[in-house]
Order: sequence, then structure tokens, then C-alpha cells
Amino acid sequence: MTNNSKGIVPAHRKLFRKYPAFLILTAMAATLAGEISSLRAQDAPLPYKNPTLAVDARVADLIGRMTLEEKARQLDMYFGCESFLNTNQQASRTHAKPDAVFNLQLAEKNLGKLGIGSIHDLYPRAGLYNRVQAWVIKSNHLGIPALFIEEGLHGYMDYDETVFPQSINLATTWNPALARRTGAAIAAQARANGVDMILGPVLDVARDPRWGRVEEDFGEDPYLTGQLGLAYVEGMQGNSLNTDYTVIAEPKHFAGHGSPEGGLNMSPVHAGEREVRSIMLKSFEPAVREGKAMGIMAAYHDIDGVPCTGNPWLLNKVLRDEWGFQGFVLSDLGAIRRLYDTHHVVDSSTNAVLLALNSGVDMQFYDFDHVTFQNAIINGMKGGKVSEVTLNQAVARVLRVKFLLGVFDRPFVDENLDSTVRRCQAHADLALESARQSMCLLKNEGGLLPLKKDLERIAVIGPNANIARLGDYSEGATESSKEGMLEQIKRLVSTKTKVIFSDGENIKKTVTLAKKADIVILGMGEWLKISGEGFDRSDLNLPGNQKDLLEALVGTGKPVVLVLQNGRPLTIPWAAKHVPAILEAWYPGEFGGRAIAETLFGDNNPAGRLPITFPRSVGQLPVYYNHFPSKKNSYIEGDSSPLFVFGHGLSYTTFKYDDLNVTAPSANSADDVLVSCKITNTGKREGDEVAQLYVRQETASVVTPIKALKGFSRIHLNSNESKVITFHLKQSDLAVWDANQEWRVEPGEYTVAVGGDSSSGLSAKFTLE
Repeated sequence: MTNNSKGIVPAHRKLFRKYPAFLILTAMAATLAGEISSLRAQDAPLPYKNPTLAVDARVADLIGRMTLEEKARQLDMYFGCESFLNTNQQASRTHAKPDAVFNLQLAEKNLGKLGIGSIHDLYPRAGLYNRVQAWVIKSNHLGIPALFIEEGLHGYMDYDETVFPQSINLATTWNPALARRTGAAIAAQARANGVDMILGPVLDVARDPRWGRVEEDFGEDPYLTGQLGLAYVEGMQGNSLNTDYTVIAEPKHFAGHGSPEGGLNMSPVHAGEREVRSIMLKSFEPAVREGKAMGIMAAYHDIDGVPCTGNPWLLNKVLRDEWGFQGFVLSDLGAIRRLYDTHHVVDSSTNAVLLALNSGVDMQFYDFDHVTFQNAIINGMKGGKVSEVTLNQAVARVLRVKFLLGVFDRPFVDENLDSTVRRCQAHADLALESARQSMCLLKNEGGLLPLKKDLERIAVIGPNANIARLGDYSEGATESSKEGMLEQIKRLVSTKTKVIFSDGENIKKTVTLAKKADIVILGMGEWLKISGEGFDRSDLNLPGNQKDLLEALVGTGKPVVLVLQNGRPLTIPWAAKHVPAILEAWYPGEFGGRAIAETLFGDNNPAGRLPITFPRSVGQLPVYYNHFPSKKNSYIEGDSSPLFVFGHGLSYTTFKYDDLNVTAPSANSADDVLVSCKITNTGKREGDEVAQLYVRQETASVVTPIKALKGFSRIHLNSNESKVITFHLKQSDLAVWDANQEWRVEPGEYTVAVGGDSSSGLSAKFTLE
């Protein structure tokens, strides 16, 4: 090899005289490679910005780079409209105008450069979301995006979005597939506008109908609620959160919120651990264990004297250790503050924040001003009142969902996506289908329904007759007379039929009008400010003059059909005795009027089943089907039986149950109990039946309910068609929380009943060995 030093840097020429060229070139190449590697390392993304790394590794790296102040920020929620918009850019205090302009100076003043955990009460369109999110990312040196959280109980609560039937309607369908599709539709509505977390579903077991929030629930039963909640969460979260159509679901209000003292919202819940575990937690468990819900809202109230936001047994032991919850816990609005000013379990706002954080709450919801909240965490950390491990765990939970949502890697949304989702035909069709399936026929004496479309004269009367009642958490929408029962009836009946209307305020004039009709259709019930959050009632009668109006119209001798739109069971014993036909429609969404009209005139065969018991009077309360056997069965005023039982609902056809068979597993086997039966449509028209499976443990180590729902199936049958259905009853669903405070499937005799409601059906026994 010939040495050639031409072109080599002078400083290296002596090396070529002393050492062979190939050795020097090798050394120079190694040095150059090291320098290139160093430059590449400088250019390479930080680990938390590397989308190929595991989420937990990215979270750990990011937390290691954060200051204490930045960590406190991630646990705080900011009010969107007041933080980013001038008042003239706000459609309301909680909603941005569709073309709202982001105020950079206001954002810099309110938020500074420490980042932000979440934003609520903005309801942005995609363009505004992109501008706010871009600023949030740019304004903090680590580039952490914000989580956008809004309401969407039965439709993303923005203006001009499809409003689906209320949750109690969805429960009345007894159809998890509809719950899954509804959850998916709401998620798509929200995510198209950058919102990546929805505050729902409500999975409280509603055991007191005086409570105004019954309409938001899936009823009184933990199994039905659990299955519908699971499907809803699966629909919202999909197979991945890292899409432009899925969001974090946040089951609420954890836990036991549906059994408040006196039916008053946020009041104490008096229940021991067995009832909490067997009833109040069972409605949430499937959504967390199977559905992998990534959010949970901790409730306002206390259970047996321990507030939920200060309850580590509830939030850490049960939720995280036993159920494996991997998401984050958000307080309900003001629930941390209540530890201090309502429950009085701490003596200061600072200690309220620290108690909540140490108990498993990860983010506040407008509890305290930002300085108070964040300083409580910072000073608590410095003073040793909250450990670094506890703080880092809370921050990690919030960051983890942001990584799972993909907002670190894809922080912006396609601004054309919303136009493909907002008020799309698919969502309208789903809302109508859900409304149809939720129609629940309570009474149909003499087969008065369905009505003929060629009647000469129909009187449509009442405060709910000419409007589609939407229910609570629909503030972005307007209740429309166009979609009310009155207008939809006019469209459906013969052109020769005369439809006359009165709101019923003047009872005397209304009676005169009704006497001219062939039939009277009464639209009655409740509405916003009578039903909904914060609107609890001490009686459950028809509000206002409705009962007087009802009695006066029945007194005309004309056939009367009562259609109820309401948010809770009402005490209507007089109507149940004297009115021949009663249809429960609840709050059936923006297309509810059409579903009602179609049901009254036979285009839709009702198959809704009650998810909650109707009491005869408030004096019976609480009243639910799965009570203990020691409950007495009479008062001096009469029996204690309900007016309409859980699971009740009629059809325009009839069904027969036959051939009930039960196959128990062999001894020491973990196999399911198989329960099968044949169902036949014995009527003249097709229809849906909801087959319900109830189980009773004949002898147990602790007291158990007289029966408990353990399975259901909504099936469609043509006239004279039969189907055999099989329920797979898991042995784990038979477990009781025994006297040793352990879940145990106890050997012994069990009775199953299969039928069309909770009070009837075929029964058989089996034994677990």
C-alpha cells in the first residue's frame, strides 16, 4: 500500500509518517462516526416524543423531566370559554360560537407557560380546537397537549348535533347493541371537534324515583345497568383510543349515587359494604373490568359517613387493586370542596385537596381556584403531606390517557371531518330506531291500540302533546314542536282525518273540544326544571293540573290514550285503573314524536320493558323488585305491590314460553349453567320479545334477594315463529359477599325463572355441588 498524504489536514501528516495509513483512516472513521452519532442523538426525539416506545416508558420519561409546578398543572381543569374567549365569542357561558376567535392574550394571561391538564365548557368546533391545542402545546416547554372534556350523555352537547333518546329510554330497549352504537355515535360527534373525553355513561343504580337524575340512569338493576354500561363504553372507546372517532368514556357517579337519602341529589347514602358491593358497584364493574373504561368520576356524596372523594377503599382498593382500573379519576364538580365545606372531614381547602389526592382522585373539577388547588399540591409535597410516589402516580394516569389518545403524536383534527358527522343521516336513523325500541306499552285494555289511521276526528291534548321532550343534558338543542307527537300524528293519519289540539290549560274549553272527537290522545308527564339534575321531587304525581285534566277528559266517556314523556316513574294509580291505554315514552330524543305516533297507529310494535319499578305512591319508597324476603307485603292502606313491575311491557302480539331446561355443571366444574327455553309468537303480527332470566338462591349464608336478573335477550319473531334461546349463566354471577367478606359461589339449590317480566314466567331448579 502506498501512502499518499495529499489533501490530508496538516495536523495529521505526522501520523501518516509514523503509522500505516489504514490504521489512521480507521481511527478517523471511528472518530467521525462518534461525532455523527452524537449529532444524531441531539436530533433524535426525546423518549417521550418517540411514538415507537411503549406508553408507560414515554410517561415515565416525561414525568422525569417535569417540575413540581408542571405536575400540579396536569391535575387541574380549566374553564374553556372564560380562559380562551372574549364574551362576544361565546354562544353561552359554556359554549363557544361556531366561528369563535381564540384570544391569544387572554390565554397567556390565564394560563402562562406551565401547561394544562384539561379544558371543559368550551364545546369547540374543530378549527377553534386546533388553535387552542396548538397554543397549549407551544406554550409549555415540554409540549404537553390538553385533554378536552365535555358532556355527551345522549348526544354530544353542542349546538345542532343529533340528540338521542335519554339514557332511561336506552335502558327500556334492553338492547346492548343499541347502547354500543349510541356510544360510538356520540364519540364520533365529539372527536370530530377535538373533544376526546365524554362525561358518561351514568351507571348509578336508581333506587329512588324522587331523585331528579333517574332519567340519566339505566334503571334500578345492577345487571341490566352493567351490561348496557359495558356496551356503551365499548362503543365510545372502540378498539383503540388513537382514532378520530373514539373518546374516553367516564362512568359516573362512583359510587352509589342513585340511592340518596330522601331522593335528594348529593345526599348521604346509607348502605353497608355488602349492599355497596352487591348492588351499587356491580353496575360499574363490567365497564371497568371488561370495557376498560379509562375515566371514572368520583361522586359528591358520602357512603356510611365516608365521602367518595376521600375514600381510598373505594378508589384504590376496589377500583384499582381489585378491578385493575388503568385510567384516571376526576372529581365531580365541586366534590373535593365538599370535603371541607359540606362533609366537614377536613379543616381547610388545602387539606381537602390533599385528602382527595391521597385517596385516589387525580383531577379536580372546578373545586377551587387554580392557585389554591395547585399550591395545595406543591406545598403538600414540600411539607411531606403527599408523597412523590402518590403525586407521580396521579400525573402518570392523566398523561397515560393523553398518550393513548394519540394527542402527543396527532394533536390536531381534520377540520372537514365534522361535516361528515354533524346531523348525519346515520345518526338520525339510530336516534329514531332507539326511540322506537324504547316505546313501552304499560296498558292496552280491550286492544284499544293500535289506532286506525282513518278516524274522523282525533283530539291531541296536553302540555307534552306538541313537543319532543329531550330531557336533561341537551342544552345545545331546542325542543321542537315540529318533531312533537301532534305534528307527527298529522303526518301519519289519513288526509281526511281532522286532528284538533289543546294544551289543556283551560280544562273547561278542552273538555268541550274533546267531546267532538272520536278519541283523545293525551300528552302528559314532566319536562326540564321538573325532572333532571337538581330537580328532586317529594311527590311523583302528574305535575300541575294534569291529573284534573285527565280525570275530566276520562269523564267525557271518550276513549283516552295516555302518552307519558317523563324522566322518572310517576305515581298514576288513578290512570292505571281508569285509562284504557298508557304508553310510556320517557324522553325519546328529537325524533321521539315520530316514534310515539308510529306506535300509537301500529307502524311500530312496542317492545320496551321497564328498567325501573312504578310505585303506587311515594309512601312505598323505596320499592324495587330485587328486595329481601323479609319485606312485608301490605300497608293498612293496601298491599305493597308496585303499580307496574320491573321488566313489564306489552306488545301488539303475544308470546308463549315452553320447554324450560336447565343444565347444571358437574361437581367442582367452573362451567356455566345453561338455561334454555322455546319462545313462540302466538299472535297475528311480528314483534320483539325481551326474555328475562331471574335467579333465586334458596338457602344462603347471608340474606339474598327474592330474585335477581342474571340474563336477558331481545329477539324478533314473526307470527307463529318459534326460537330456542340459551342463557349462559356464569357461576361468578351467582357469588355472594359472605359473612367473611369474601366473594363465594355457594353450593346448594337455586331457582331460575324465565319470562317476559320480573313477576311471571317458567321456573325450574338446579343444584350446584
